[in-house]
Amino acid sequence: MSASETLSPAERESAGDLAVVPPPAAPVRAPKVRILTSEQLFAGCPEVQIAHGDALYRLRQTSLGKLILTK
Repeated sequence: MSASETLSPAERESAGDLAVVPPPAAPVRAPKVRILTSEQLFAGCPEVQIAHGDALYRLRQTSLGKLILTK
């Protein structure tokens, strides 16, 4: 016997208007993030070099204020 067979006609009509609500999801924890301003990062220099693993990357500012990262 299904759930709709056990309900009266009035209950079936009002049950059609009910939405199934899923259980609340576990809270999402944001990863730790360190925020630096570009002024802090560059400290008056036109370029910053970043050692990452065995590679060295260059981060520089363009004349329009954009950032370019190259390997």
